[in-house]
Amino acid sequence: MATEIRTLTPQPVWGYFYELTQIPRPTGQMDAVTRFMVDFGNSLGLETEKDAAGNVIIRKPATPGFEDRKVVTLQSHLDMVPQKNKDVSHDFSKDPIPAYVDGDWVKARGTTLGADNGIGVAMAMAVLADQTLQHGPLEALFTVDEEVGMDGAYGLKPGFVRGRILLNCDSEEEGKLFVGCAGGADLNILFQYKKGAPLINGDVSVRLLLSGLKGGHSGVDIHLGRANANKLMFRFLKEAIRDYGVRLASVDGGSLRNVIPREAEAVVTLPKDNVEVLWELVADYQDLYRSEYAGIEDRIRFIAEMADDPDMLIPEELQDDLINAVEACQNGVATLLHDFPGTVESSSNLALVKSSEGLIEIKILARSSSESRKAALLSSLESVFSLAGAKVEYGGAYNGWQPDANSPIRKVMEQVYEKLYGKKAEVTVMHAGLECGIIQGIYPYMDMISFGPDLKHPHSPDEAVSISSVARVWEYLKSTLTDIPAGS
Repeated sequence: MATEIRTLTPQPVWGYFYELTQIPRPTGQMDAVTRFMVDFGNSLGLETEKDAAGNVIIRKPATPGFEDRKVVTLQSHLDMVPQKNKDVSHDFSKDPIPAYVDGDWVKARGTTLGADNGIGVAMAMAVLADQTLQHGPLEALFTVDEEVGMDGAYGLKPGFVRGRILLNCDSEEEGKLFVGCAGGADLNILFQYKKGAPLINGDVSVRLLLSGLKGGHSGVDIHLGRANANKLMFRFLKEAIRDYGVRLASVDGGSLRNVIPREAEAVVTLPKDNVEVLWELVADYQDLYRSEYAGIEDRIRFIAEMADDPDMLIPEELQDDLINAVEACQNGVATLLHDFPGTVESSSNLALVKSSEGLIEIKILARSSSESRKAALLSSLESVFSLAGAKVEYGGAYNGWQPDANSPIRKVMEQVYEKLYGKKAEVTVMHAGLECGIIQGIYPYMDMISFGPDLKHPHSPDEAVSISSVARVWEYLKSTLTDIPAGS
């Protein structure tokens, strides 16, 4: 039963997290959850504000004797990525998340869980409600629409946030203190045509379905070498079109810009005499992909089925340009960081390829902790699609967060961690985008750090958060708040 989540330890954190699973909150649908947060702050009798962007801030006075401490801002985002398996009936706009306990993990049945970043929200709520904690003046900032465009962070205005220290609770590896992150930008690519090509007499129609890939977060999981459904589909299409008389009618692969595509489908036509050999080619490619991704992907499924005839085909010249461009498009890790071995510096995610009447839309998210290398990567990707005749536009750019070697909060949290656990925390940077870089641009005086419990496979239906890790990070957060130094 999902309700057993409310009884986990620490009970206040899990109780609030369960309440969040009952509130639909995909990016772009923030009204219900922001009302919930405003009502929560008011119910505690705490100063509560909502800004024009929809961000909510709740302020809590210092406990007696801690009034001289620096003001701390606990920061997390309210929205979640809506992803589900094809065989799951779930409406993210109205249905609660079907969460459950599996050993040491809280998971969801066939959908994303929303622990990214619901568990950070729940910990901040528990701090606000707990009257036994010792801490200086603090506030909890709950931003909206982080997952697509970071609109809440961009909407912050000077004066709304008062903290001198920001504790971002949106990272996903216990024992790591994140002091920097990558920036990113979108490439929005359009192939347009006025008139489709007619079907060829005697050809039949087939639907190709690629599914079962793990997908995941295009920043956190990009180094794991997982398959990209769009790249696999177009690799197959290139051979099928070249050798078997196949023509492309439509394609629909991927969903969100920051999600590694897990599924793709295409409708094609071909001579009836070639259907049997196409079936064999699909089976061969399924075996090939399973072999190439052995140990990484364990559920790849590639099938073909007869389909209704489409109205029109994508014009042949455009079809070929599209396939060559997608095949040539760089995807995955591009460069690694020298100062943090094993950490990705730059990457790209071929997130979406979708056709409609007269239009083919492609979305790519490029990330880098180096602004110059981000620009170079974007330029390279732009060149590929421009050469293919597409219209390419930039959008959704956000800055990275640069590490501060002299950060006081970093030193405090390193000391607290070693005191609690007898070992050193790992200080590193994250390839995923955090709101810290944007917030730092608005409040340049803030000292920032990011941390959180163990969370697996965010942005995919395999998302899970560790129960024992949440308990340890809760104790770590409480101890950190007590050890915040004095100062203005």
